[in-house]
Amino acid sequence: MKINNMKILNLYACLGGNRYKWNEVKEDIEVTAVERDEELANLYQERFPNDTVIVADAHQYLLDHYKEFDFIWSSPPCPTHSRLVTSNKNKIKMKYPDMKLYQEIIFLDNFFKGKYVVENVIPFYTPLIPSKKRGRHLYWTNFNLPNDINERPAVGIGQGVNEVKRLCEFHDYDFYKYKGKQPTNKIARNLVDYEAGKTIFETALGIIRKKDIKQTELF
Repeated sequence: MKINNMKILNLYACLGGNRYKWNEVKEDIEVTAVERDEELANLYQERFPNDTVIVADAHQYLLDHYKEFDFIWSSPPCPTHSRLVTSNKNKIKMKYPDMKLYQEIIFLDNFFKGKYVVENVIPFYTPLIPSKKRGRHLYWTNFNLPNDINERPAVGIGQGVNEVKRLCEFHDYDFYKYKGKQPTNKIARNLVDYEAGKTIFETALGIIRKKDIKQTELF
């Protein structure tokens, strides 16, 4: 049984680092990307013209539309979880960790019937829900991730003046196109390595295909 027109929800899509190579894995996918920053949403649409891009609150969109999709990737905002919070505690206005991260994990794990990925940084505290650490990121999934997700060693992060330039080369994208309110280096740092995104999608798709083959054999 072949899955056609697989429907994917890409939440907090930013510039689609995770999504960049998904079409190499499966051509017939329908991706809906949700991004609150209108400037980022426009650049994402330019980069992925066949995707449906929605400027909205990704957290609420998930709650309202999760039943419409086969695969969901969510990358909630990470600043309040980052280890930079502790190193910069005397320089920044302190905020509570944003619990939307854990709300989405709990919600997806209990109510979503497809495969999901929630991605975030390694936090300054012990994660409240067990996760899978791969490279610089933590992942919560309802399928097993391989130990090696082909994530390339990050280059340029935290290297001053040339940081954004190096990350442009690393992610194959010109971050200087962004003219919005967020710091350009922050956006460049936040992108998931596209090779990791490809491997994770391949893993999820392989599990979905095996499940469908078994269902076909049953009938």
